Amino acid sequence: MPKVALYNQSGSKVGDVELADNVFGIEPNESVMKDAVVMQQANLRQGTHKVKNRSEVSGGGRKPWRQKGTGRARQGSIRSPQWVGGGVVFGPTPRSYSFKLPKKVRRLALRSAYASKVQSDDIFVLDSLSIEAPKTKEVVNMLSSFEASKKVLIVTADRDEVVERSANNLQNVEVLSLDQVNVLDLVKHDKLFITKEAAEKAGEVLA
Repeated sequence: MPKVALYNQSGSKVGDVELADNVFGIEPNESVMKDAVVMQQANLRQGTHKVKNRSEVSGGGRKPWRQKGTGRARQGSIRSPQWVGGGVVFGPTPRSYSFKLPKKVRRLALRSAYASKVQSDDIFVLDSLSIEAPKTKEVVNMLSSFEASKKVLIVTADRDEVVERSANNLQNVEVLSLDQVNVLDLVKHDKLFITKEAAEKAGEVLA
């Protein structure tokens, strides 16, 4: 079982904690993680792109010139694709880019994302995280004590609105409850702060 340091909110080490081996101790499957990230990004796409084909472009109801005798190529409409202002051939139309991966694959990707944070020493387990009133300074002080200046993801066992509101004004900090975390969140943030309760819960849920 992987053993990592356990910290308090002020950045001092208070002991060690063993994390679930079948979640935090596996060999990360980068291919599956990539598939999960691509799936999430595809599901976020709106797919509202649209062009007009020749039946939708206004005008062009009459032949621009007679069929024969002009010496020019025959034309049936000034809204044909070869004309400036004409319709577009095979252009993008509204569509859904979303697709799904099997449930086991998604769970493996999430476990791999957690394990990759452990392997790269980018995880900090907190014995607890409590803020009495919403204050951005509380989160800033905590992160500065860990010298975490890059993108940070804070994971709590259950939703904590006080912690969320305290981090709202920090551009590079995101707070999520354990059931909201996905692979894209873990990959795009450099450091992961997770409470001991959330880490233990993750070991039970994803095992």
